[in-house]
Amino acid sequence: MIMKTDYHIHTSLCDGKDLPEDIVKTAIEKGFGIIGFSGHGYTAFDNSYCMSLKDEAEYFNTITALKNKYKDKIKILCGIEQDYFEPKPMNNYDYVIGSVHYVKVDGEYIPIDESKEVFKALISDNFGGDFEALAKVYFESVGNLLNEVEADIIGHFDLITKFNEVLNICETEKYLNYAFSAVQKLIPAQKPFEINVGAMTRGYKKSPYPSEKILKEINRLGGKIIITGDCHNKEWLGAYFEQAKELAKKCGFKTALYLTENGFEEYCL
Repeated sequence: MIMKTDYHIHTSLCDGKDLPEDIVKTAIEKGFGIIGFSGHGYTAFDNSYCMSLKDEAEYFNTITALKNKYKDKIKILCGIEQDYFEPKPMNNYDYVIGSVHYVKVDGEYIPIDESKEVFKALISDNFGGDFEALAKVYFESVGNLLNEVEADIIGHFDLITKFNEVLNICETEKYLNYAFSAVQKLIPAQKPFEINVGAMTRGYKKSPYPSEKILKEINRLGGKIIITGDCHNKEWLGAYFEQAKELAKKCGFKTALYLTENGFEEYCL
């Protein structure tokens, strides 16, 4: 049986709830073999959720110290979640999760995952109430992600659906075509797509990112997956991972990846 792992974990140095060491202690208690921290990298245009440059330096030094302190109990990696619109991390991280959290409209960066109110306003005020038009712009950025961010993992591919269940927004054929086009652009790099349960732990969705139809397309095209928590609270470590594995198998995946100090390894689901 594969060891318990998670590589998408946020601390109180960005928008997470807990101190890094408290997270490590909880991970050990829960039987994790490897964890990777992935603080939100600095974005100059929006400091509401990310680490400041000072915090990012503290984060890197703190996780590095924890690696050594707990090396006999758990493997710890120091990663970063870097946004498409601020693509240059400041340190030499063990890995990078590349994500798109915004759309850029008339020079303004508007978050797609801040709240349902902000998201509704984005659709109505900037896209004439047309979710598909927003999706087109969003997935154009997602499809170009690896040209801007030297990412090792593709983060929450369809984050744009965070509030879909609350707002009764459906995946239309046109929407899926935009999503599939982005998948096709990303596949050749052979970077794993997250199956990310973060919206489930926070009560926004009943299923992970990406959706079942998108996961089936990723599998059809030979893509790889890695299961992550997008954890913002230490109590959520490992939550919904079994459901994510079952979804992966339903979509045709036989294996998933985990990350070690020596790179990605494959295991059977």
